[in-house]
Amino acid sequence: MSEPFWKTKTLEEMDAAEWESLCDGCGKCCLSKLEDEDTGEIYFTSVGCRLFDAGTCRCGDYDNRLSIVADCVRLTPKNVRTIAWLPSSCAYRLVAEGRDLFSWHHLISGDRNTIHEAGMSVRGRVTASESEMDDPEDYFDHMLDGEP
Repeated sequence: MSEPFWKTKTLEEMDAAEWESLCDGCGKCCLSKLEDEDTGEIYFTSVGCRLFDAGTCRCGDYDNRLSIVADCVRLTPKNVRTIAWLPSSCAYRLVAEGRDLFSWHHLISGDRNTIHEAGMSVRGRVTASESEMDDPEDYFDHMLDGEP
């Protein structure tokens, strides 16, 4: 049996379908983050992007997200190696660091629901949408103690 593509290819060598399939659907990258201007420290919140569907943990308009949401970040092989707020469980980050995927990842389990069953997604943990935030200070009410 041959090795899976994420063990034999670099992120740069993956085709578009392989790249997209790495996303585990956790939704963590779609949560708003706050950055301390003095220290650069990143704080996660439980506030979802206005396009984020908290039930499915998917973007409501993935194909157009970059033109609709000004601060949406398109992940690339280059930037996944430098984005400090990517969760430690993120498949892109794991592969970039030469580590294997977790057993709940759909490419291992064969089921996109195992991430939710394992409690590794933000399903059921989003407390607000950014469209409900009237003032930047409102985000402080939704700060998390650590990585979601």
